[in-house]
Amino acid sequence: MTKAVEWTNTAFLEEVERRSGAPVGACLQCHKCSTGCPIAPEMDLLSSQVMRMVQLGLDEETLASKAIWLCASCEACTTRCPMEIDIAGVMDTLRMLAVERKAAAPDERVRTFNDSFLKSVRRHGRVFELGMMTAYKLRTRDFFSDVDKVPAMLAKRKLSFLPHHSSAAAKEVREAFKRADEEEKKR
Repeated sequence: MTKAVEWTNTAFLEEVERRSGAPVGACLQCHKCSTGCPIAPEMDLLSSQVMRMVQLGLDEETLASKAIWLCASCEACTTRCPMEIDIAGVMDTLRMLAVERKAAAPDERVRTFNDSFLKSVRRHGRVFELGMMTAYKLRTRDFFSDVDKVPAMLAKRKLSFLPHHSSAAAKEVREAFKRADEEEKKR
């Protein structure tokens, strides 16, 4: 006999909806988001499953999933959603909640990568790939796992030795991070 799931933790659904601005409760489970996700084969949960878990109030399980950290925020899921749910925004919200609640990380390297990425964007106004990867490699002490890719990336000009400078854009991004920090302190 299977155990019935009770709708007891509506607080989690309400918090995710409030913070993301997305009506997660409106998800129809059509799975269009999952079928369009380029990262889905790597995830432990599909985006539609994450939406369902939020609906059911399974906060600990959702925040401990690998999926929320692997989401590339490409917005393919958001674009495909017939209910116009900003699924990528929900994933961002879930990452923030996971950090705030100190949820068990499925793989600490994923969280470290996310942190390195955000610090690079905060500092330069956009990601400075070489600097971000250097910071990530130093923090994880995984120095050589991708070194074979560097020559090809340099040849294709996918890595630059200096960050791209656009002072106006960098200033706008820093201001956005500052506003986000202030909003976070209010919570």
